[in-house]
Parts: sequence; structure tokens; C-alpha cells
Amino acid sequence: MRHLILVILCVAGVVGLSACDKAIDKDAVDRDFAGVNAIDGTGLNELMLTAGDPNEAVAYFQRADGMDPDRIDLLRGLAKSLVRAKRNTEAVAAWNKVVSHADATDEDRVSLADAMIRNNDWDRAEATLNAIPPTHESYQRYRLEAMIADSNQNWAKADSFYETAVGLTTKPAPVLNNWGYSKLTRGDYAGAEKMFFDTLRHDPRMFTAKNNLVLARGAQGNYTLPVMQMSQVERAELLHTLGLAAIKRGDVEIGKGLLRNAVETHPQHFDAAATALAALEAPVSN
Repeated sequence: MRHLILVILCVAGVVGLSACDKAIDKDAVDRDFAGVNAIDGTGLNELMLTAGDPNEAVAYFQRADGMDPDRIDLLRGLAKSLVRAKRNTEAVAAWNKVVSHADATDEDRVSLADAMIRNNDWDRAEATLNAIPPTHESYQRYRLEAMIADSNQNWAKADSFYETAVGLTTKPAPVLNNWGYSKLTRGDYAGAEKMFFDTLRHDPRMFTAKNNLVLARGAQGNYTLPVMQMSQVERAELLHTLGLAAIKRGDVEIGKGLLRNAVETHPQHFDAAATALAALEAPVSN
């Protein structure tokens, strides 16, 4: 990524030199860099938001914003990069700066609420969403509204928001997984199982949904792995999860068998499963 930025800056420098035969000073370099940013608009900025190290993106947008602090796209880029880098406290501050801009949108306020939730500030996130007009309807808004309803244990409201969010995106796997986990925490294990199957239909590679699906089945006393796409390592990890679910339900011998299977299935040493099995099989002293 650093090489890409260097190449673009070098190209800008060559163009500048060919245009005139003047000495290059610091102000000229700064002007050239600002010019690259202005021309780039959605090119390099978008690349930095989606590729490479998030902390490199943070540094890039911090430099760019320092040169042109009034550009809202650079403020947004910095805020999004901080979210990607999991620097949540800084991300909230950055999104607050975005929403203070004259050109801020309601979706920017939704993004601020998202950053607040990531920072475990649920009350302020709820207040931020409540201040947005109900006419602003987006996938991101309804996904967050559903999560907040979940945190308040308002299940009917959560289901309504999850359903609306699913209808507003072409990639519903993440929100379906959240919806399934919501049902899992309520004790609706059959409903959760169905939701995780729907998740995997949209994204067969999502391991979190696979693990959640196994938890939902285990909670119902179903200790067989479902037919789905999985690697050998994933199979071992899912057997481990299923074994722990069985033990939690009191089916200790079944759980031991699943843990043994997990240890045997894993292509390397599976420390977590081996440790759990050893603890269960250790003799009990009086």
C-alpha cells in the first residue's frame, strides 16, 4: 500500500516538473499533494478504505485531513478507518466531527450511532438514532435499531427491525446471523437454527454462523453436525463447540465423545479440546 501511494506521488511530481522549470520547495510539494487528493476524489481514498492495514488508512486520512480539514469526504474516511482499526473511542470523536459539518447527512448520524454501539455506549446510540427523522430508512439504520431493541429485550420490535433490514440489502448474511443470535439468547433455539441456516445459504463461509448453528442444535439435544461446507479445522472446532453444549445440558458422556472426536479430527494439536477432555476425565479426589 505504501508503494502504491509513493508511485502516485511520484507521478504527480513528474507531471509538475514537466509543466514548468521551477525549484521545488515545501509549499509546492504540499500543493502537489493536495492536487493529487483533489483529483483522486474516489480513487485512492476508496482504495485506502477497503484494502491494506486499517492503521495505515488512518494515518493517510489524518495527513490528508490536515491539509484540507474542510473536506467532509476526508473526515468520513478517517472515521471509517478508525472503525476498521477498532479504535472505537477515536472513531466516535471522528464521527462527531463529521456530523458537525455543514454537509453532514442522516446516514452520517447513523454511522455515529454505530460507532457508539461499538464503544459500548448504547444509551447515546439510541438517543442519536431517535433524533434522526423516521423518513430516513436504510439497512444500516434498521440493523442498529434491531440491535438496540435486542439490548432492551424488546423482542417484537427487534424482529420487526431485523425483518426490515433484511429487505433493504442484497447481502443479508450478517443481519440474519445477528437475528439468529438474538433468538438464541431468548431461548428460541428452533427459530435460531432456522435463521443460521438462512445465513449460511447467503454466505456458506461464515464460520460464526456455523458455530452459532451448532450451538442452537446442541441446545435442543441434537448432537450431529449439519451438512454444510466446512474445512477439517472447522469440523474439529464445531465438534468442540457441540461437545461443550452437550456437557452444559448434562450429557457428559456424549460431550466427552464429541471432544475426543474433535481432538482426532483436528490436523494439528487441538489444545482447547484436549484440555477440556483431560479435565473431564481426571479422577476426582475426596
